[in-house]
Amino acid sequence: MASLVKLIMLESVMFYNKKILIFFLLIIVPSNTGASVKNDIIQNLKNTNNLTFKFEQNINGKIEDGECSLEYPKKIFCKYNLDNQKVLVSNGRSVVIKTSNSYYIYPLKETALNLILNKDFLLRKIQNLDERTINKKFVNFRFVENDNEINLFFDKNTHNLIGWQTLDIYQNLSITYINSIIRNKDLEENLFKLPAQN
Repeated sequence: MASLVKLIMLESVMFYNKKILIFFLLIIVPSNTGASVKNDIIQNLKNTNNLTFKFEQNINGKIEDGECSLEYPKKIFCKYNLDNQKVLVSNGRSVVIKTSNSYYIYPLKETALNLILNKDFLLRKIQNLDERTINKKFVNFRFVENDNEINLFFDKNTHNLIGWQTLDIYQNLSITYINSIIRNKDLEENLFKLPAQN
């Protein structure tokens, strides 16, 4: 009889231990998976020197598209698919928006691009942020910096940056979706030279 009781107690303890093990696996595995995706995104970003991509941009409901080349740190050249030959160029210090009949130049530090194009800043931010998974396909990191709310979006499988959303102090909403992404392509040497005024 004593051996039967010991056997029942042993089975009870083993069952209890299995429940604890399953509980810990349910808790730990998803958080490690999330940490793994976050770490993979960080590593992918560290290994990215530049990106070439197509984009679609929605600024307060106005939709434009085109192609861009981005080089860290803080350089970007975008050619829009518009009749007015719009380009946006940053040389790392200033950003120019030029069309066939207009020319605007801004200090880069006064724009959200100053943060989005700064890989070291993004790496520090992402390291300290919790990610949010969207539709099991995308990973989002959200932060507020210099009166700008910025959302970064990454593909959960490729770990590539696939877009961003900014909301500034004046409630201007800008959403940029990028696709057809090529990483670390050889870029033209003068690509990020600011264009001359008309």
